[in-house]
Amino acid sequence: AKAAQLLGGTPERIVARCSGNIIKNVKGVVVPGTDGLRGIETAVLLGAVGGDADKELEVLQGVTAEDLAETKRLLAQKLCEVELLQTKARLHIIVEMFSGSHRSLVEIVHSHTGIVRLEQDDRVLLSIPFTEETVEANQTDPSCLNVRSIVAFANEVRMEDVEPILLPQIQCNSAISQHGLSHPYGACIGRTLLETCGTDVRTRARAAAAAGSDARMGGCEMPVIINSGSGNQGLTASLPVVIYAKELDVTQEMLYRALAVSNLITIHLKTGIGSLSAYCGATAAGCGAAAGVTYLYGGQFREIAHTVVNAVAIASGMICDGAKASCAAKIASAVEAGLLGMQMQMHESQFYGGDGIVVKGVENTIRNIGTLASEGMRETDRTIIRMMIQEH
Repeated sequence: AKAAQLLGGTPERIVARCSGNIIKNVKGVVVPGTDGLRGIETAVLLGAVGGDADKELEVLQGVTAEDLAETKRLLAQKLCEVELLQTKARLHIIVEMFSGSHRSLVEIVHSHTGIVRLEQDDRVLLSIPFTEETVEANQTDPSCLNVRSIVAFANEVRMEDVEPILLPQIQCNSAISQHGLSHPYGACIGRTLLETCGTDVRTRARAAAAAGSDARMGGCEMPVIINSGSGNQGLTASLPVVIYAKELDVTQEMLYRALAVSNLITIHLKTGIGSLSAYCGATAAGCGAAAGVTYLYGGQFREIAHTVVNAVAIASGMICDGAKASCAAKIASAVEAGLLGMQMQMHESQFYGGDGIVVKGVENTIRNIGTLASEGMRETDRTIIRMMIQEH
């Protein structure tokens, strides 16, 4: 959308150079508002034709039926080329557009709205120095997080400080979840769970999170409040907690405090894993959700720490092979693992140091998960991307 804005006309040729993880994460997911169209070419062309760059992450909010028809026409002409960008950054995109004698270029790195370079014809309009290995300096530093301080924060935080974040998360994520349960999106994981596994609170918690992903991965245009840069992780971290809060009939304040636990535990786990990895981020969010539910039951540091360790011991190893319909099923599995971890600690059952990647102390185990995801699964990530590019 920004490149088209700079070009000032309909592009005759587009080259989209993307890092491997961007190709992985966009290849199989339905682009919102496209009646089921998928992939990078669709996203690029729709952004060029109908996107509003000034709306940033809501860039496609104003897309019309005429824009979609034009996108389909341009797709048929195959004027968008996708190339693998050789870069150390996991999120790195360079889009170059041509029309007659005119040309534009936009480069994004590290964050979805992190524009670092703008070119219009032969003029450089913006050039922000960056390194491929590091994220932007102005991003929040999550290194201060640990499970004990997260629980203490949740106990003490003022509601007026967190309500502006958590109320929209409850409202938006619940709305798309209900929509996913009411409509046949993707593989209908949420609906299938309710139809085959009953309607107990545990099943409803899994189904709610899965249904939100069913809709999101299926191209639903409804907004989602994210966690760690991911809509699926935002859904997973929040909806099970919302479902259990209703079941337990707790106050709105208690729900906010439990959501603070869930979101922050998810961020804490994701800090070591990284934003884009071969390690499925829903696993971390499932742990966060279970931690939040444990808090609803009155759990504090000890109980939440055991829940987290149990959950990561059960589910670590689920791969991320991009955004697509099966994410909903992985979310259901991640929530199930988290809830099993919670039930284990409720019955004074737990995994101990020496059980595989589990070591003594919750923070040490979380560090192991980060090392596994960011270092141990590096070749796994390359292998997955290579498979997907070959198929692409």
